[in-house]
Amino acid sequence: MNKASGWVKNEDRLYKCFTFDDFTQAFSFMLRVAFESEKLNHHPTWSNTWNKVEIWLTTHDEGNRITDKDWDLAARIEAIK
Repeated sequence: MNKASGWVKNEDRLYKCFTFDDFTQAFSFMLRVAFESEKLNHHPTWSNTWNKVEIWLTTHDEGNRITDKDWDLAARIEAIK
């Protein structure tokens, strides 16, 4: 089973939208993702609007393409959710 299920390849990026009950839950999720991202030194492009968090992952120093770093971070994000 893919530990990063639900992620879609879109224009050389992995993408997923997460929906929460409210802004506080969405922001708490983003904070936990931020700590994981720092551990990996691999940071998402993301946006937040009220209860939704959209995340795009790509490896900038590899020519903006999807690498194992992206799949690893996506799996860690799934574990947070």
